[in-house]
Amino acid sequence: MSQFMGIQVSPETIRAAARGENAAHEAIYRECSRAVYSLIRRLITNHATADDLLQDVFVEILRSIGTYTGEGAFGGWIRTIAVNKCLMHLRSPWHRNFFGLDADDDESATFVPVDPGPRPDAQLAVADLERALATLPPLTRSVVLLHDVEGYKHHEIARLMGRSTGFSKSQLARAHARLRKVLDPDVPETHRENLQCTPISNNC
Repeated sequence: MSQFMGIQVSPETIRAAARGENAAHEAIYRECSRAVYSLIRRLITNHATADDLLQDVFVEILRSIGTYTGEGAFGGWIRTIAVNKCLMHLRSPWHRNFFGLDADDDESATFVPVDPGPRPDAQLAVADLERALATLPPLTRSVVLLHDVEGYKHHEIARLMGRSTGFSKSQLARAHARLRKVLDPDVPETHRENLQCTPISNNC
C-alpha cells in the first residue's frame, strides 16, 4: 500500500501554507517528506539526485499549494507532483545521454540472479526484490513501481510518460518476466511464460 494513503494534513494547515506561513510549511514537510523520499528513491537510484529531487518536489508543493482544491486526497496530489518530477528527470536529455538509455529499449539492462539460498524472513525477500528492481532500466522500473506499488492504471502511466497505453503494458510484461528470471533463475523458461501474476502484487 502506498505511504501516501496515510498522509494526514488538516485543511487549516493547507490554507496556512498557501498564505506562506512557515510553520505550516514545516508541518507539511514533516508529514509528507518520508513518503515522498521513499517514492523518489524507488524511482531514482542515485542518492544525490534523489536528495535534489526531494527539494525540487517540496519547492513545487509550496509554490502550487494554493491550487489544491481539496478534491481528492492531499497525499495523492503530492504523489502526483513527486512522480512528475521524477519522470521529468528520467526523460531529460542529460539523463538519457549520460546513461545511454532509450525508453523503448530495456535490452541493455544487466540481470544478476539473486542468491537462491535460504531466506529466514520476509526482510530478505524484500531485499532480493529491491535488488532485482534495481537491475531494470529506469523507465521500465518506473512503470513497475507506479503500477504495482502505487496503483496507477496503464492509461494513467501512459499519460504521465507521454506514451501509449500499449507502451505501459509491454514494459510491465517484460519487466515481470525479467524479475521472475532474476528472482527464481531455476524456473524453466517455458514455465515462466505461463506465470501471469506480478512478483510484487496480485494485481494481474
